Amino acid sequence: MNEVNRNRKAAVPVIFFYFLIVVGFWYFGHFSALPLLIAGVILAPVFWITYLVVSYAGPKQSKLYGLEYLTSKLPAVKKAKGHVSFRNKMIWTGLVVILYFILTNVYVYGLNVQNSIDVFASFRAIFAGAQGSIMDLGIGPIVTASIVMQLFAGAKIFNIDLKNSEDKAIYQGVQKLLIIVMIFVEAIPQTFGYLVPDSSFVSSLNSIAPGYGLFLAQTAIILQLFVGSYLVFLFDELVSKYGIGSGVSLFIAAGVSQQLFTGTFNWLPTSPSLPLSITNLPAGAIPKTIYLVATQTSSYLYSTGIMTILFGQNGMIALIGTVFIFFLVAYFQSSKLELPIAHERVRGARGRYPIQLFYASNIPVILATALLANVAMWTLIFWGSPVLSAVPVLGHNPLLGSYPTSQLISQYTINGVSQISKTTPTGGLAFYLSSPNGLANWLFPILSPGGYGSVLFWHTSWEEAVHVIAYVGFMVVASAIFAKFWIETTNMGSASVAKQIQSSGMQIPGFRRDPKVMEKVLDRYIPAVTIFSGVAVGMLAAGANLIGTVGQTSGTGLLLAVGIVIQFYEAMGREQLMEMHPVIRQFFAGA
Repeated sequence: MNEVNRNRKAAVPVIFFYFLIVVGFWYFGHFSALPLLIAGVILAPVFWITYLVVSYAGPKQSKLYGLEYLTSKLPAVKKAKGHVSFRNKMIWTGLVVILYFILTNVYVYGLNVQNSIDVFASFRAIFAGAQGSIMDLGIGPIVTASIVMQLFAGAKIFNIDLKNSEDKAIYQGVQKLLIIVMIFVEAIPQTFGYLVPDSSFVSSLNSIAPGYGLFLAQTAIILQLFVGSYLVFLFDELVSKYGIGSGVSLFIAAGVSQQLFTGTFNWLPTSPSLPLSITNLPAGAIPKTIYLVATQTSSYLYSTGIMTILFGQNGMIALIGTVFIFFLVAYFQSSKLELPIAHERVRGARGRYPIQLFYASNIPVILATALLANVAMWTLIFWGSPVLSAVPVLGHNPLLGSYPTSQLISQYTINGVSQISKTTPTGGLAFYLSSPNGLANWLFPILSPGGYGSVLFWHTSWEEAVHVIAYVGFMVVASAIFAKFWIETTNMGSASVAKQIQSSGMQIPGFRRDPKVMEKVLDRYIPAVTIFSGVAVGMLAAGANLIGTVGQTSGTGLLLAVGIVIQFYEAMGREQLMEMHPVIRQFFAGA
């Protein structure tokens, strides 16, 4: 390996901030010697990576090249040397989905699931994980790393030209490294306060290392979460290189589909430990309706039952809204602009290049929702974590977000089921950016605030209206921004598409066969469609959440699942087409 030119003086501020953070852990967290030593060891690689970046003084413009050697050594799935047949792609795709579902049922050893708190409860459908399993973090670290990289690249902090193949390669390598960092960033804070170790596991470790049983148990949980999360990343790479579509998208669609099915047809009562009754109805929308109609009197149905059937949890309005959103997304997903193209050498060989109305796909809304999930996670941790709640300004700050107390939760517990979750924000930034889920969660409280005090958390009607406007506005604006970033980082911009069309031997009739000319023509459509697709998908996701859906999924989850299934079907069609006509493979591969 060639020696990389570095500014060694950059080590001084890095070391200074490293010791400042370690001292902060000791002062605010009251860590004893061994935990402080382990915390220092965990933090050391992060600051070493920081040093590699800031000290780079090589010929390349971007300092990210300081990480080039490190990123090249990361474990990853190698790209296939030749063409992978459609049959093998289907086998790999199905196998990865099955393995993913198996691992969501492998629970973290030594974890007390009953006493643990799911900080991603409201976003579980998007993060495609399972609480308490080694897949607890789901795709969270992957999308969070993608958000950070896109924001930094968009703000020109990295000084990266994503049209340059070398710059794009280092960008993708650093993103892989950042995923590893984000696994620990999301796992460690949750483990200290929210993922509770089992007391017997702690006792057994105390017998080995007296006084350090709890800390060792938490460390074991973190390591298991790391293994599970990195497997998710490898699964995603495996599907991308040997399967069809994206592994992240498939995990979301599979999880949401399961929740929608159970939310519609589940005959089990809401509280499985209790028998079916008027206060413990079937969990599914259709079974609940049948049960009430078959067992209750007409007077009860007229006075109370109709409202329960229509607007209760998993009500028929939610089911109707789910079906409506399904067809609406399917319509938008199939809408497209078509540019005429012709082959330069084969006279009469004409076709059309489709620019879908959802040009940026569903990725922008995944990134926007993941950003909200991180806001929810960090505000919750800074509010209630034994360590981080003591941090000045950020710790236990009601302006960032406040959450229910144990007394409030017990006050609103009916038949053993809490009506208020520990992870539901009741005030601050986290409240105004939280997602309403269904009409009963926002519209009815605004119209009749007196009867919905617990839903509003004692906010006024106008505050709830501001909450809805803030949430919808954030989803629309964030999705539009991420749509623009996503197009630029995935070779879907005007310049990349122009080169792709030219390399396939095609051209736009009436224009010179020059990539620059084609790029100008595509600039009339792609940038505008990109922003529109981001705004539209953000509006649909927010609107779906406001209407509500069946199951424990969200409207955003439904939107993503429908779009992902349609895209998967289209990807299967392209793969079959390439299998029958290998020449077309060049066009889709952009070769």
